[in-house]
Amino acid sequence: MRVGSFVLAAQFPGQGQGEALHRAVRSAEVAEEAGLDTAWLAEHHFVPYGTCPSAVTLAALLLGRTRRLRVGTAVSVLPTAHPVALGEQAALLHLTSGGRFSLGVGRGGPWVDLEVFGAGLEAYEKGFPESLDLLLRWLREPTVEAIGERFRFRAVPVVPRTSEALTETAGPEVVVACTSPASVRLAAERALPMLLGMHVGDEEKAEMIALWRRHARAAGRSAEEIRSAAHVSAGVCQIADRRADASEALAKAMPGWLRQGLDAHVTVDGRPRRMRDPLAYTELLCGLHPVGTPRLCADRLTATSERTGVDRFALLVEGTGDLAATEENVRRLGAEVLPQLR
Repeated sequence: MRVGSFVLAAQFPGQGQGEALHRAVRSAEVAEEAGLDTAWLAEHHFVPYGTCPSAVTLAALLLGRTRRLRVGTAVSVLPTAHPVALGEQAALLHLTSGGRFSLGVGRGGPWVDLEVFGAGLEAYEKGFPESLDLLLRWLREPTVEAIGERFRFRAVPVVPRTSEALTETAGPEVVVACTSPASVRLAAERALPMLLGMHVGDEEKAEMIALWRRHARAAGRSAEEIRSAAHVSAGVCQIADRRADASEALAKAMPGWLRQGLDAHVTVDGRPRRMRDPLAYTELLCGLHPVGTPRLCADRLTATSERTGVDRFALLVEGTGDLAATEENVRRLGAEVLPQLR
């Protein structure tokens, strides 16, 4: 079982953006010290929900500051990025880090980001498969041309080529954030592992993985490709000596962050949107994920793995919004929970 942190660089009420980013960086540095497997970095624009606008840029910083930790994006939003530019960055990080970079990609949302970056609503509604396939070709082939609806260019050489890497894999791992049957099918047909959101429980994650396997088989993917797909389950982790203390720590801090963060999202076309109730959402997350004593946290992770088949986790550890508490949370995860999983 591989346990990593999920780093949002969340800006809690009363905090500055620099403070949020500093906590994000420190949480990843401490994750390496504590023996965690990966730091997964979120990406958001124009909202305090997350203050990191470029997960791949923050990944570069953290890969330079660590020696063992794998660093992944969770996720780089493809509709607002050029697949070739992102592919070049991913290849660069893969080669220079000795293969410690994972590229998580997603469709994002119908946010004003699409207007600011000139992508347009169609890039979100229809363009994700074309962008994903162009990205994959860039990471796997020596030369690439594009003749699609959104991207058109003559054949150009791929530089740097990840196939020249002296690592176990020919290129960086690519993971797809999946929240719908359509995205599950998209990932399965390409034999790409999924990143499953923290808002759903074990039963729904198990159903999504079963659907992924059906689509992968129908697409002609091999039994080995299906068996070896290492899906990632996102969640929340807060450790305390008593379960009530862990839940209370999140209940005091997370609703305020969620309220101001989620409410700041603006749709590109004015469509109405429904925001989750922050307190109810916090309570849901506490009930679904490893929040409580070290023994309870280990049991929760083990149960999720047994029910879903997932053996990789991306856990939000900054739910209190406090730097010292976040560092302690990460250290306890490494010292008191991981040994029980092994």
